[in-house]
Amino acid sequence: MSPDADRTTPAAGDQRVLLAYFSRAGENYYYGGRRTLKVGNTAVLARLIADRIDCDVFEITAADPYPTDYEQTVARNVREEQQDARPEIDGSLPSLDGYDTVLLGSPVWNVQTPMIMRTFVEALDFGGKAVHPFVTYAVSRMGDVRSDYRRLLPNATITQGLAVQGETVNDAAADAAGWLDSLDLPRK
Repeated sequence: MSPDADRTTPAAGDQRVLLAYFSRAGENYYYGGRRTLKVGNTAVLARLIADRIDCDVFEITAADPYPTDYEQTVARNVREEQQDARPEIDGSLPSLDGYDTVLLGSPVWNVQTPMIMRTFVEALDFGGKAVHPFVTYAVSRMGDVRSDYRRLLPNATITQGLAVQGETVNDAAADAAGWLDSLDLPRK
């Protein structure tokens, strides 16, 4: 039996849902090469999800924006990981009061959550919340994201997530719909 098996969530009609995500536009990995995105892959996936369910949306943005250059972003991410940094988030954070469910979206960087996601989750009280991670990735699928959140959010229920390869995110509507159906969240 999984540690989450004994936890229950409210019926779909009773749930309040927050979708919070971090995404980075600019030069991105693309099948071994690079391409420039006007909208980051995770933002595309977040929109696919938000279009299907009744939720509030919060975009997590870095106070010091990540470079648009892919290699510079990779180097910054490595530095942040090595320093166990918590990059500052621009603006005020939402309150989780009144939310039963939080969908957390991000890219997978170096097989784990970007450090800015740690800033976000450590700043808020996720106790008793159902947390559904969704990610975009280049090669690592979900990576260590679920275990990162399990460690960072011990008083929340972390579910199976949705992992979509960044290169295919524009064709991920069916994957997103199937995942959302399994979560029984309130529909629009």
